[in-house]
Amino acid sequence: MATIHRTTLEPGKLELLAGWLPEQEWFRAGGGELVRAGGFRLDDPAGEVGIELMVVADGRDAYLVPMAYRAAPLEGAPAGALIGTAEHGVLGKRWFYDGAQDPVVREQLARLLHGEAVPQMQSESDTVDEGVAVAPVAAGAVPVVRRVLEPAGEPAAGEVVAGYTAPDGSARRAVFVADGRD
Repeated sequence: MATIHRTTLEPGKLELLAGWLPEQEWFRAGGGELVRAGGFRLDDPAGEVGIELMVVADGRDAYLVPMAYRAAPLEGAPAGALIGTAEHGVLGKRWFYDGAQDPVVREQLARLLHGEAVPQMQSESDTVDEGVAVAPVAAGAVPVVRRVLEPAGEPAAGEVVAGYTAPDGSARRAVFVADGRD
């Protein structure tokens, strides 16, 4: 299970995202400053890649940004996949990638949709996040990340629903990931 280090990160995740998000086609500009609004983590069974599904909000919208943290650049990464680099106080230099374009993250999202991966608390080591609801599907799931979050209820088959804080400060739940098979 992932160990959460209580240390520095320069620049911070919100700073990295403030530069990267406006370049994304699904981002709606003009909402204001980004704040943390929720999320959870997944474990990489190989222990090499940090995986966080981070929710950030501005004054208008809430966005899901799955991130991969790597100790070295991702070979063959698609254009635009690199969010940025930062210096971690314990682990050293880290390359942050859009998890929707990272093969390790995509594999763990598929495992989550199959009911095989266990969601972990975003800020606590070795703690299952009981607030994440998964309605699993059979093998072969193709994970699709819901970038702009919309309130939802319980998950339908092939969906992952989790909580976040909406821009108005209210607690909400939304589909974070869904099976994209036709």
